[in-house]
Amino acid sequence: MRMGGVYRAGSAPCRMPAVSTMDLFDGRESSREPEKPPVLRVAEVNRAVRSRLESTFGDVWVEGELSDVTRAASGHVYFTLNDENEPAQLKGVMFRGDARRAKARLERGAVVRMRGQLTLYEARGNFQMIARVALPAGAGDLHKEFERIRRKLDKEGLFSDELKRPLPRFPRVIGVVTSAAGAAMHDVVRVAAGRCPVRIVVADCRVQGKEAPRSILRALEAIQRLPGLDAVIVTRGGGSQEDLWAFNDEAVARAIAACTVPVISAVGHEVDITIADLVADVRASTPSNAAEILVPDRGALEHRLADFERRISRALDAQISGDRLRLERLSRDLGDPRRHLGQGRANLEGLEGRAARVVSSRLAKDRQRLGELSLAVRRHDPRARLARNRTRHGELDSRLRSVLGPQILAGRERIRHGDERLHHAMETRLASEKAALGRAVAGLEAMSPLSVLSRGYAIALHAETGEAITRADQAQVGDALDVVLHEGRLTARVEAVGGPSTEETTPDRSKNGSENGSQDGPKA
Repeated sequence: MRMGGVYRAGSAPCRMPAVSTMDLFDGRESSREPEKPPVLRVAEVNRAVRSRLESTFGDVWVEGELSDVTRAASGHVYFTLNDENEPAQLKGVMFRGDARRAKARLERGAVVRMRGQLTLYEARGNFQMIARVALPAGAGDLHKEFERIRRKLDKEGLFSDELKRPLPRFPRVIGVVTSAAGAAMHDVVRVAAGRCPVRIVVADCRVQGKEAPRSILRALEAIQRLPGLDAVIVTRGGGSQEDLWAFNDEAVARAIAACTVPVISAVGHEVDITIADLVADVRASTPSNAAEILVPDRGALEHRLADFERRISRALDAQISGDRLRLERLSRDLGDPRRHLGQGRANLEGLEGRAARVVSSRLAKDRQRLGELSLAVRRHDPRARLARNRTRHGELDSRLRSVLGPQILAGRERIRHGDERLHHAMETRLASEKAALGRAVAGLEAMSPLSVLSRGYAIALHAETGEAITRADQAQVGDALDVVLHEGRLTARVEAVGGPSTEETTPDRSKNGSENGSQDGPKA
């Protein structure tokens, strides 16, 4: 940080002439001791010094590194210029119009060359510069070091979004790495206490000075040994770039990246950016904001749970109403079973011809579906997914129970009583309807084409095509047939094919049943 030479309107450097104390006030330089030293008021001293400063120096150019940059609501910019080689600072201000026209970036760490008037703020006695022009003069040492570390860690991928870990939704134990005497720690504790009960453990450390990086590293290492730790907040209050420099340390950044739990960085104010902010999993603008991000709001959670309970209750009411309507519609549709039996008798002959095709087609589809399901089960084993879901459900259920267990249990008890009453009513009605339906089904089954098989009839299916054989010309000698009996199946082969009239090609079936089976019937 280099404070540039002092120039008058950009010309050669000048040096302020030596003046005596008396010369400052009465314009006369006296070499003799006054008889009575004058007693001056503070305002007179400040006014005289200001007048001499402004008349002696006029416009000067000053070069230095900016720090403590503040933009007021009025638009004025207040700053401090720092010397590069010596511990010297110069306070300054640039008014709104000049600040808008400045060609240099008026931000912390920027090295600028400013032209303006050296003066004294009489009300406070502050020596300062009123700058009117600001030009860039290159980056300062701190800014250069910051950029060097940033580029190095960025190249290694430590700032990558892929490394950012999500914060726990319901943390129980939070570690805070900061000074136990600082305002940042009190802000975190205050905000967290107002949101949700959590355990906060503070790892006390230095947050400013040469020893701060090593102290922060020790605190990070110690806090990670805490059992049940869910997340860490690394924080401190605002300050100059020099005050916050410990959080730009490369070793501190690597320790944050290697932390075993998610880390929130909340260093300084919103305008302050440190290496710790870039490498942390989440960056918060202030310590209070870090607590707001990490600790859930109990009031909001209770409101959400109450809303969930209302939605569940409405859904159950809608489900019950829908079931009641469906039950009433089923009762109306059933009506008199004799009407359905009459329709069944009318369609019985048609069903006999279609029964074999329907059975065969259904079996083929079921086999195909079974194969697809078997393949899906082998490809996606549900047991592992079920185990994970059960574990996750157990954790969430335990947390929800601990927060709102009594309210949920009371709601569930009310729902359970309502559900029991509904199920009892539905079971009673369904039992009655099931009995009536059973009698109707028994009547239909008595006329089912499959019951015909129990009286000695059989269904012949072509073994290759599965087509039902209803005429002799559908089969040829040597064809294999599947014969469906009332109980079991037979495989037969055609030895002869008769004409349209069985009396011309086969013996009388009524005379010799065994000969009929050996002459023209299927051979088992």
